Amino acid sequence: MKGIHSIFLACFLASAFACFLASAFDPSPLQDFCVAINDPNNGVFVSGKFCKDPKLAVADDFFFSGLNKPGNTSNRVGSNVTTVNVGQIPGLNTLGISLVRIDYAPNGGQNPPHTHPRGTEILVVVQGTLYVGFVTSNPENRLITKILYPGDVFVFPIGLIHFQYNVGNTAAVAFAGLSSQNAGVITIANAVFGSNPRINPDVLTKAFQLDKNLVTHLQSLF
Repeated sequence: MKGIHSIFLACFLASAFACFLASAFDPSPLQDFCVAINDPNNGVFVSGKFCKDPKLAVADDFFFSGLNKPGNTSNRVGSNVTTVNVGQIPGLNTLGISLVRIDYAPNGGQNPPHTHPRGTEILVVVQGTLYVGFVTSNPENRLITKILYPGDVFVFPIGLIHFQYNVGNTAAVAFAGLSSQNAGVITIANAVFGSNPRINPDVLTKAFQLDKNLVTHLQSLF
């Protein structure tokens, strides 16, 4: 009897652990699709969105046009991200995927260090040369990097800080898929130095071992 109890407990813990892991990602849909709508009348609330009657779904609910158009990279980081998630394609609701196009200015255009709290990213380079990488979690904090050329693919695991940097003298373009209908993005510098309201400079001075005047200067930039 004790052995049976042990087996039952092991199975229960394994199931609970599996459920815990599953909760870290978008839930699996229980229907063919759930086209997101903003009007709650006659809608069903699923994954943060109301869904229209499936019988009323049309092709445009699953369509987006424009990823062939270069993004404007004339900004301080020299990059532009064109996002195609549930906000652009309502039919992505509950399907657990999304897509982005990233344009990089020549000689240093970058998608600065950031994380996606709700999705793993798989990136393919179609033009240019990119230096990419991610940092593993504490306490190792190991940097894993690679130089990518057209046709190369690289994966950034969910939640880890990662970046892309154009090391070529021509514009670069990449496309990336994400394992969430809305993976979210936290740009590290923006979040730390550009929070609203601002983080107390004393906190950042000690955390980053920087001069307080430099911290306040960095906060003013964001």
